[in-house]
Amino acid sequence: MRPRSGTAARGPVHHPLFARCYARLSVGAESRLGMAAVRERLLGGLSGRVIEIGAGNGLNFAHYPGTVSEVVAIEPEPLLRRLARQAALRCPVPVDVVPAAAEALPVKSEAFDAAVLSLVLCSVRDVPRALAEVRRVLRPGGEVRFFEHGRGGGRAMTLTQRALDRTLWPALSGGCHLAREPVAALRGAGLELGPYRRLLMPETGPALPTSYCVLGTAWRPAADDPAAPA
Repeated sequence: MRPRSGTAARGPVHHPLFARCYARLSVGAESRLGMAAVRERLLGGLSGRVIEIGAGNGLNFAHYPGTVSEVVAIEPEPLLRRLARQAALRCPVPVDVVPAAAEALPVKSEAFDAAVLSLVLCSVRDVPRALAEVRRVLRPGGEVRFFEHGRGGGRAMTLTQRALDRTLWPALSGGCHLAREPVAALRGAGLELGPYRRLLMPETGPALPTSYCVLGTAWRPAADDPAAPA
């Protein structure tokens, strides 16, 4: 059993209806929306030990390069975790799928060379706490690769995203929020932002409240003080 971080995990995550819908739609999105190509860009060039937060049904696994020695994949939702474990059996690198919350990662501090955040910050219950955990488990100078959706578009779209967040969207979408700002959250967690770019998913057609995405890199500072507040 892995040592725990010392912080208590939140209550269990269980969204069976959403998980079934997500598992079905996400597979089609690999080619229809170009998600497979995004995953290649997200994970290309990684090496060493990697922790993936919110692995979902494991669609990232096939895209990890052979330079990665191990992936510890965190997934709290039971159905998605079962699908991720099946995907891990087909992965070219070793993958260990672990049940845990992003806010209380069951791993040692400074144990990983890189962390992957892929469409997860929209749905974690406590974004600052989750990112503080990412910072804790990375070695100083460790890399964060992120692909997230969030606030975007003009005033009308932003108002729409906020209205949906206050009403039905989180309940229907496994706790997802549309108007979060992942880049600001990463910066606020004390991570150093590297290059990133904003993109629409899908790239063509009408923009949806979920369309405004960002793909990029951040780092835990090389001279980071583990006792410093996130």
